[in-house]
Amino acid sequence: MNATRHWREQLQAWRIPEEVLAQAEDSPWVLPRHVFSRRADVLVAEPEGASFPAAWRALDPPGTVLDVGAGAGAASLPLAARSTLITAVDQDEGLLAEFRRRADALGVAAREVQGGWPEVATGVPPADVVVCHHVLYNVPDIVPFLTALTAHARRLVVVELAEAHPLTSLNELWLRFHGVVRPEGPTAGDAVAVLRELGIEPGVSRWRRGRSASAGHPDMATLADVTRRRLCLPRSRQEEVAEALREAGVTSEHDLGSSGDDIVTLTWTP
Repeated sequence: MNATRHWREQLQAWRIPEEVLAQAEDSPWVLPRHVFSRRADVLVAEPEGASFPAAWRALDPPGTVLDVGAGAGAASLPLAARSTLITAVDQDEGLLAEFRRRADALGVAAREVQGGWPEVATGVPPADVVVCHHVLYNVPDIVPFLTALTAHARRLVVVELAEAHPLTSLNELWLRFHGVVRPEGPTAGDAVAVLRELGIEPGVSRWRRGRSASAGHPDMATLADVTRRRLCLPRSRQEEVAEALREAGVTSEHDLGSSGDDIVTLTWTP
């Protein structure tokens, strides 16, 4: 499986050099929950892109939804009006609590499952539509992940990911602060190649996210702090990071290291 091996090797190349990681004062594996929560609120109010209409059409008649890597529910909660039950799977307890709060406000039946996919898959029932947004680049062992998505869908699987690996947005800063050249892949095209290797020919829709739905931070100080952590830099260098962001024209509406605005939606039937 050349495409599968290529995917795994490209993700393995993103490992942070040990000498850089050893200097970090804070963990570089930042999970800015406010970014996920804000995106969920924006998309519930005004869905956009190709992923929502694909899942919406598949929920006629209304049915159940499984959201893998759900976060605060940006992929599934916009579908609430046609959902008889939404099951959210995520490793982060705090984000699942944000999902539950929003599901209750929308009056949709919901269930949370804490854990990683596909490890928890055997305890999760199938659903009519399975959605999985901005998760694949965290999955080196992609074949069992995709296979479990497909096995849990009765009508449709909808996977959304950035066109390019989201961490590439930090590459210039890695070069500037550490002199380290970071990888460029994998890409959405590599994900398509893996699916084809599995005998799945997905529908592919490319689109660009509107600024209102982009991941955002409350202010530049928060963005600079998150970016500094991701770069394994000490707290004393936060102002240098902020200056580099300003020079690059980056605003607090961006979350470098999250997903970019060039998005790809992949759909397939089980």
